[in-house]
Amino acid sequence: MAVVVRAGAAPLWWAGVFAGGVGVLVPGVTGRRIGVMAGAALFIVAAAVVAYRGRRRYTDLARGAARAGRHDVLQDRAVTVRNWRRGHRWWLLLAFVAALGSAFAVPAAGGMLLAGCGAGLRLKAAWLGRRERDGEALLWVRVDWLDARGGRPAGKPVRAYRGTGIAAGDAAPGGARRRTAALV
Repeated sequence: MAVVVRAGAAPLWWAGVFAGGVGVLVPGVTGRRIGVMAGAALFIVAAAVVAYRGRRRYTDLARGAARAGRHDVLQDRAVTVRNWRRGHRWWLLLAFVAALGSAFAVPAAGGMLLAGCGAGLRLKAAWLGRRERDGEALLWVRVDWLDARGGRPAGKPVRAYRGTGIAAGDAAPGGARRRTAALV
């Protein structure tokens, strides 16, 4: 489940960093200094809002997590990330273009806002990973409960999470790629 949250963090972060970098090159209407200061404020606010939004719903669903059954369809990490990114590619492109376009008014602010959203998703995935480590169970969302674009792990169709052991699957707690131990 944290994989779905984390899937959008990297594209938003890198699109925001690139748009912010290009935005600094444009003087804009307000000037670079004001644009960068406004962007820094937007980065902090966006990261905080995205990281804390919906925590109660995640907590309630995690508290009622049932053991994954034989007939539950659970996806690999790579498939989940690919589905999320394919389902949201046009929204990501639109957000990137909007961030680039806003640089002509307020340099770097739109890019830093996008990067803040990506950082907030990463913080939320880290928080979910700590919950999974504390509960010693990976939390999963059934594939048929996700929306058509592969997102919304705490949306209305999701009635409960499924739990497996901490070593199950190819994802580590928090949605990161599982690192295998080196052979000695």
